[in-house]
Amino acid sequence: MCGICGYISKRKIGDDALEAMNDTMYHRGPNDSGIYQVEVEDTYFGFAQRRLSIMDLSVLGHQPMFSETNEYVIVFNGEVYNYRDLREELIEKGHIFKSDCDTEVILAAYMEWGDAAIEKLDGMFAFAILNLKTGRTVFARDRIGKKPLYYYWKDGELIFGSELKAIVKHPNFKKNLNENVIKQFLCYQYINEPNTIYCDTYKLPAGHYMVFKNGQIEIKKYWDIYEKYIDGKKNVILDYKECKEELKNNIYHAVKKRLVADVPVGSFLSGGIDSTLVTAIANDIVKEKIKTFTIGFEDKKRNEAQFAKESSQYLGTDHYEVYVTERDMLNLLDDMCFYFDEPFADPSELPTMLVSKVAKEKVTVALSGDGGDEFFCGYSMYDYVYYSQMLDKLSGVGNKFIPKSIKKKLPAEVVALLSNRNPNYKVQLFSDLPEMFVSKMMKNNDVGIKFNKERLIDTENWQERRMLLDMYTYLPEDVLTKADRASMKYSLEMRCPLLDTNVMEYSFRVPHEYKYKARNKKYILKDILYDYVPKKMMDRPKNGFGVPLGKWLRTFLKDEINRVSQKDYLDKQGIFNYEAVQELISKVDKSDKKPYPKILWAFYVFQMWFARYIEN
Repeated sequence: MCGICGYISKRKIGDDALEAMNDTMYHRGPNDSGIYQVEVEDTYFGFAQRRLSIMDLSVLGHQPMFSETNEYVIVFNGEVYNYRDLREELIEKGHIFKSDCDTEVILAAYMEWGDAAIEKLDGMFAFAILNLKTGRTVFARDRIGKKPLYYYWKDGELIFGSELKAIVKHPNFKKNLNENVIKQFLCYQYINEPNTIYCDTYKLPAGHYMVFKNGQIEIKKYWDIYEKYIDGKKNVILDYKECKEELKNNIYHAVKKRLVADVPVGSFLSGGIDSTLVTAIANDIVKEKIKTFTIGFEDKKRNEAQFAKESSQYLGTDHYEVYVTERDMLNLLDDMCFYFDEPFADPSELPTMLVSKVAKEKVTVALSGDGGDEFFCGYSMYDYVYYSQMLDKLSGVGNKFIPKSIKKKLPAEVVALLSNRNPNYKVQLFSDLPEMFVSKMMKNNDVGIKFNKERLIDTENWQERRMLLDMYTYLPEDVLTKADRASMKYSLEMRCPLLDTNVMEYSFRVPHEYKYKARNKKYILKDILYDYVPKKMMDRPKNGFGVPLGKWLRTFLKDEINRVSQKDYLDKQGIFNYEAVQELISKVDKSDKKPYPKILWAFYVFQMWFARYIEN
């Protein structure tokens, strides 16, 4: 696990400038660092890396790393779990290895198979490989987007990095605000790929690789969620017992692969379905008690620490829990803006940072349950989508005949069902209200917020359609972005067994009625968990890391909200309409009615980010 960065340009920068880019990501790799610059055919290439040592802790894992023939050089961030199998295959083909690290295996695999080597890698990764003879450079990102890769492309100059702060540090980077993404950010709390907050700056999409050659770039797809979904539907496992056993076996091996490390490995344990399943399997595999970590909250309505403790006691793990206050979370607001680089307003990032801090005191790698909700139908949104499809025809009739005067008095959920008429956006039914209000806030409100990806997902089941859409958007751009930044802030590697390639692809062979059975979400995943823990112990509502946004915005943050929403300040920014912002503040002052607290929180996060990265 590391941080990588670099550039390709007709203009060379000094080694000190490249080192400065690299050092912005010290937290991603405190154990080692390296830079390399070279000129190939009148073009300058600079590669840099900061290393968090996980496999082969020796100097043999130093990067940038050169191939055995010195024809290629690589910078790599992530873990390849099948590298030892690939290593044996490559040794049989005549390759010679100096280290026992996966970076060297990627290089040899690329020498042997070229771009096709990317599809052979099983893991989480982002890397750049330069051909020192031709200058052809390949950038790749893992299938679901666990590891980030950003790039700036303008006037034939390419700058890349694991985090935007490294790119921004390049002396030729032009920092121009991309106002077209702000509206979507305020509605969703994240910025969806390929866009970023800066103009001419992008995220390489998950499951893609990019080739730089002769002054041009080309982006290619090597793995796609919807294509794998279609493949899975052609080979559905109809026998439930067989399906359960095969899925359980896939998850077991996914956990086992992620326990391999030359440093201590632990597990996050919230007490929920996914983290308990991952922890139970891990504890079943390791010889010693696995270390587990959770945080608790003073507010009993938001606290799940007692459930995590109960699961830990049953499983017999070595458990660590720390109770945190609202002030502990609020104290991380400045760090949140710094480490996330661009506006990111999922409030659960704060407790995720805190639990990562707790874990880092004991381990360097932590397992998490991320991915279970998206692939096995776990979110409450999927209930709403289910009922929306059932009531769609009736809702259409109601939308046609119910007077507007009555509609205004109906609950927002009912209005969402009634107005959900566009066939291209059926599963994004709760986005209209926030979009309508945010449009009033924005001076530039021409850009829509709905994801066009839904149009490409052709399935009659709206739940599956929404799950697939979340896999393309919410999972990589919110959940995994949060996991990466929150853990790497503390130089902690987070691994996600439920996002193993085999688990993801097998999930598409699982009939949907095994995931959502009699209104019971994640049915088959729960059934597997009950092989490890009693069913009665897990029968409770899903909470997650709750944060009292409305309360914060009305109390602790009230003065700050007022400061960043003054008319003179907003007029100078030229982004927001003062009257609409004041209306939003008034709504939150009066109640916690959705979606207004989330919009105001996102507005505040944007203003904090703007002050740090634009004004300063």
